[in-house]
Order: sequence, then structure tokens, then C-alpha cells
Amino acid sequence: MDRALHRTKILTNHILQSSTPNLPPLLSQSSCLSYTPPELTGTYSFDLNEMRKLLDGHNMEDRDWLFGLLKQTKLFNPIERGGKVFVTPDYNQTMEQQREVTMKRIEFLLDRGVFKGWLTGQTKDDEWRKLALLDVLTIFDHSLSIKLGVHFFLWGGSIKFFGTKRHHEKWLRDTENYVIKGCFAMTELGHGSNVRGVETVTTYDASKGEFIINTPCESAQKYWIGGAANHATHTVVFSQLIINGKNEGVHAFIAQIRDANGNVCPNVRIADCGHKIGLNGVDNGRIWFDNLRIPRENLLNSVADVSPDGQYMSAIKNPDQRFAAFMAPLTSGRVTIAVSAIYQAKIGLATAIRYGLTRRAFSVTPNGPEVLILDYPSHQRRLLPLLAKTYAMSFAANDLKKIYVNRSPETTKILHVVSSAFKATLTWHNMRTLQECREACGGQGLKTENRVGHLKGEYDVQSTFEGDNNVLMQQVSKALFGEFMTAQTKKKPFKGLGLEHMNGPAPVIPSQLTSPILRSTQFQESAFCLRERDLLYRFATQVLQSLKSGESKENAFILNYQLAEDLGRAFSDRAIFQTILAAEATASDISMKSILGLVRSMYALTCMEEDAAFLRYGYFSTDNAAAVRKEVLHLCSDMRPQALALVSSFGIPDAFLSPIAFDWVEANSWSSVKH
Repeated sequence: MDRALHRTKILTNHILQSSTPNLPPLLSQSSCLSYTPPELTGTYSFDLNEMRKLLDGHNMEDRDWLFGLLKQTKLFNPIERGGKVFVTPDYNQTMEQQREVTMKRIEFLLDRGVFKGWLTGQTKDDEWRKLALLDVLTIFDHSLSIKLGVHFFLWGGSIKFFGTKRHHEKWLRDTENYVIKGCFAMTELGHGSNVRGVETVTTYDASKGEFIINTPCESAQKYWIGGAANHATHTVVFSQLIINGKNEGVHAFIAQIRDANGNVCPNVRIADCGHKIGLNGVDNGRIWFDNLRIPRENLLNSVADVSPDGQYMSAIKNPDQRFAAFMAPLTSGRVTIAVSAIYQAKIGLATAIRYGLTRRAFSVTPNGPEVLILDYPSHQRRLLPLLAKTYAMSFAANDLKKIYVNRSPETTKILHVVSSAFKATLTWHNMRTLQECREACGGQGLKTENRVGHLKGEYDVQSTFEGDNNVLMQQVSKALFGEFMTAQTKKKPFKGLGLEHMNGPAPVIPSQLTSPILRSTQFQESAFCLRERDLLYRFATQVLQSLKSGESKENAFILNYQLAEDLGRAFSDRAIFQTILAAEATASDISMKSILGLVRSMYALTCMEEDAAFLRYGYFSTDNAAAVRKEVLHLCSDMRPQALALVSSFGIPDAFLSPIAFDWVEANSWSSVKH
């Protein structure tokens, strides 16, 4: 009954909006294209709300509360198009205007309790709420979410995890209440991914109990520091620590860079990074330190400390282990980036697929009606595999959140490896998805108000910040090599990271792949595990041969980077597959299981079709590779009737999509033009 009422309401609104008085006498109404809501013909074979719960994973009420809050004020730039109101940033503003409105939005959210408990909360519920609300804010605007991420997760997270009680008591509550505006000075002009190589230098003056921070050369200037150009009052500085002439490695210090009135502090110089291809609501800046003095207590000392008389102290004597312990808490950035990437892919797909369900092009019969573009197999082939991958990666992102929220010293390695793999894979997927969705929307995809095209520039940065994706994937392969060596040298079975499949016999791929086999869980899992297993053996063998021939360990990895890339992808694809498999298992409703099984098969076979490794290393014959490709086409046809339901289950309110996702005819009508 609810479904019938919903259709009736849509049809009534459509009829009312479609009335076009005073048509020219020579133009009949039937000769013009009109918009037909896809809900009138769409089929929903499963419960959209239940699917949304599975996709979002947590804190539905908190999400919906914040969505509602953003729609209540002109500060979030509501615009009316085609009889609907959309809430989206105004990218026609100058860089300076975007920065200031981002800060005003933060103040608005602060006053309404959005950030309550983001740093002072002590429970996992506080953590889950924070992650849910950040999801909503990243759907609205990347600049807003990044500005908050720098302040709370990087600056605030550094205080919380690198600091100790004295830092927590002094800084956390003021940070949560924005009495202090923090930033995070790690990246330098000359060093990004290689944090151990940063050139900023800090020494200690025992006579005054102060550290002295210095930028010794131009390549040591802190670069791309979010918040530094305009608003930040304090920063965490990552610097080499020199004690008694000995370099003790990279440490983190709290430094004030502006006073309460916004004036830059003495011995600090700040410059603007300037206009960017996206994220212009974030004031990225450059910082130089000219022998800046800070109190000894401003060393974040959870891992190491310096005594008043200048003695270096740390319970971790090995410099490599100390650095690893120091960097471990910084995984939060990779987690939130991976999650936000998938929400942008959802925006792109919801927009492009809804547009494809209402936009027509060409007729296939003489004088016949034009065909919906999503009814063309080629258009389905462009979008529906990406939709399936977005579903799978949504479950993977939820799994990554769980690992992060439930983190412990014992799970540090798992969090590092999985966050590295998923951050790279999910952000690459987002950029590819947005590009395909932009093209699938034709010229309408170029309009900023339609979001999809503009989001490419906004999110391009995700491929390189918080770790270059290629570097991260090589770190994944290095970690897997370490697991391999541990299992070999200690004669112990593989445990953790999903590598338990390595303990059994190698899977066997059938010589002939029929449709039922291709869609079976057993085949899909076997294919993913076989590829990962074989590539890990190949990579380990090649690295060990390089070491035997006299190469250093680092050079051995570098020389075998192609295998490392293949292995990293194999690990990530298999790990993501296991998360959608788990989601499918938790679905109690048969209709949910059925559609998730369809999506799982599309994800798995698309991964197999796209990776040449299945042919390159002989896992598939050419006939089997052709069978996989053919089955993807059949899956597209099977997914097409569910396309609207699948994107509607994303749970993104209409106001946060764009005009072309709805009545794009009315949104572009003469009556919509401001005269």
C-alpha cells in the first residue's frame, strides 16, 4: 500500500509540473520530450531501508539528523532547480570566499553540538557517531570534511595518541570546542611519503628547558598544510630531533603559529599554497620556522621523551620499531579517505544511473520511440560493473571502520595493511567511477551544479595524500612478504590478513566455466585465492633471488615492483570480496540475498576481467577469460531492472544529489532562468 501511495504521489506531482500552458500553435505537446520519474516504472524486489542499513552500517538516526540540519539554513547554499531544493557548495565563489564560508559552516555545526565527544568521548559509540557524521559532511563538501579531518583526526589525533595526560588535559577540550584551531605539519616541499626523510630540525636548550625548531633549507618548508594559510593557531610539527649531537629520528612537537587575534607568531613565516584544482575551501599553507622556541612539555611524548637536563629517553630502543610505533596512530586519515571515496562514487552513480533511466537517445525502429540510454547494453556495461564494485567496496569500507574502531596494539599491523590497500583501491575506483559517470551524463556532466564533473577535481588529491597509492600498495606487498617469511622460517601456518587460505592446497579452476560455475561463490573465491597465493610465492621467490645475488632488501623490492603491484591488487580484491560475501551471509531476507549474490558475482567477474594477471600467469585459459567477459554482459542485463533500487538504497537524500538526477527538463526550462 505504501508503495502504491508513493507512486500516486510521484505521478500527481509529475502531472502538475508537466502542465505547459500557452504552447505555440504549431508545436504539439506530444512532439516534445518530457521527464518521466523512473520510480513510475522501477521495480523494487528488496527493502531499500534494510539495504541502506547494510551499506551505511551504523548510526542511521545521527546521519539523518545531520542531513536535516544542513538543509535548514542558507549557509549551506540551498538552490531550487526543477521544483526541488539542492544543497551544494557554491563553487562560483572565489577561493577566499570558499575558505571563509567553510569556517562559518564549522562554527554553525559547533554551535549545534555536532562535534560533541569527537575528542573527549571515551566510548566506541562516540567513535562510531563521529565517523557517521563525517560521512554526511563529506557527501556535502570535501573541503568541509578535510578541514575537519585535519583539525580533529590529524591535529587532535596527534595530541590524543602521540601525547600523554598533560597534553590531553591542556589541549583536547579546547580543540573540540575550537578555542584552538589545529593543523598538521608533516609534509615538506622535499619530502612527502618518505616521512623519515623530513629536513626540519629540532634541538634542545637545557639551560632554558626549551626546544628550538628550525627550517634549515627551502626544501624543508612545511607544505600543503591544511589550515595554515588563514585559520590555524597551532600545529603539530614533525621534525628530526637532535640531542647531544645525535639524531634520534622524527618526533612530533606542538607549536603555536598564530595568536588569538590571528597574527602570525614571531619566528614563524607562513605563505599560501594558492589556488588548486579542488579543495579550495581548505586554506593550505607553507610554514618556515626560524629558531622557534617551544616549552619542553610540547614534545608529544607517548613514545619518547627528553628529560629537563637534556637526556633522551625511550622504552623502544630500536629506531625502526620506534618510528613504526610513532606512525601507527596516523591510520585514521587513510580510513576516512577510503570511506569518503566510496560516498563520492555513490553520488556519481546515483546521478548517472537516474539520468540514464530518464534520458532517451535514438530509436531502434522506424518512427519508434527513442530508447532510454540505460537500456543500451553498452551503457549498462559502463555503469553497472562500477555499481557492483561500489557496493562491494562499501562493505569493505565498513569492515575497515570496524578494524579502526576496535583497534588494539595487536591489530596495528592488520590496520596498517588493510587501510593501505583499501585507501589505494577505493580512491582509484572513485576517480575511475566519477570519470565514467561524467561521460555517461554527456554535456550535463560538465555543469558544476550537477556535481559529478566537479567532484573529479575535488577528489583527485586522494590518490596521493595520506600516502601515494602506488607506494601504499608496495607497502602491502612488503607486509605480505613478511608474513610469507614468518610462515616459512618458523614453520607456522599463515594467520591473519585473510591469508589462512595459504595453508591448504592450491585451488583448481575448472577447465570449462559455465554460467552457474562463474556465479558460484566457490569458483569466485578459488580464483581470487589462487591468484593471491601464486603471486605471493612468485614475489617472495623473486625477492629472495635478488637478495641472494647481493641486492639490498629495499632494492630487491624495487626491482620486483611489477609483481608487487600485481600482488597488492590481488590482496585487495580478495579482501574486498570477502566483505561482500560476509554482508550477503548476514542478510536474512531471501530477496536481499538474491540481489547481493548478483552484485557479488558482478564484482568478482569484473575484477577477473579487468586484471590481465589471470591470463598472464595462466590461471585462466583464453576460452575461460572469454567466458568471464561474456558472463559480465549477462549480469548487466540481470542487474538493469534493479538499477534504480540499488542506487536508491545508498540513502543519499535527493537534496544532496543534483538536478539531472531528477527533472532535468524543468531544471533547464525558461521559467527556471532568473530574468
